[in-house]
Parts: sequence; C-alpha cells; structure tokens
Amino acid sequence: QVQLVESGGGLVQPGGSLRLSCAASRSIFSIYVMGWYRQAPGKQRELVARISFGVTTYTDSVKGRFTISRDNAKNMVYLQMNSLKPEDTAVYYCNVEVAGRSSWGQGTQVTVSS
Repeated sequence: QVQLVESGGGLVQPGGSLRLSCAASRSIFSIYVMGWYRQAPGKQRELVARISFGVTTYTDSVKGRFTISRDNAKNMVYLQMNSLKPEDTAVYYCNVEVAGRSSWGQGTQVTVSS
C-alpha cells in the first residue's frame, strides 16, 4: 500500500491561490490513477480532479481554476488552485489506486474566507 501525505492547505482570501502537494511513500511511475477529493462539513466527499491513464478530468465547479499535475521523479502529486471561492472550503484528500486498492492521505484543510 502507498502512504500519502498532503500539505499546502491553509487560510486564503477569495480570489487567492494555493498549491496542495501530496507526497507518496514510493515511486508513482506505475500508478495510473490518482486524484484529489474534498469533503466540506456536512457533505459527502467528492472528486475534484483526477489523472487516469493519462486523461485528466475535473469536476465542473473547478474547471478552469484548478490544475492537477504529477512529478514522477519526486513521487509527488499537486493541485494548483486559483481564483478560490468560499465554496472551495473543505478538507482536501489525495488518493491513488493501485491494483484495485485505494490509498488515502490524512487530508489538508483549505479555508477560503475574507
């Protein structure tokens, strides 16, 4: 199983930017499905962005504002978040799928507020 550690969350004003990072405990070169999810208070966890076999997808509410990327050499997955809105406030989780098994990080809090 892959251990994941997220970082980069925090408090930001509306319109601001944050970059979330996810460090994997081993090489991600052969991991073909990875993504970022978020869970706001009182809501279900939702997929935000995913890279699946080279295809990148985003939930509609973040299209044009968020970008998911990976750095195989550093075993890192990133989520660049621009033009943040209060409704982006949530705990953000990194996820990878290997051989049908899903691994999660502990989450990082993102709060968008003035």
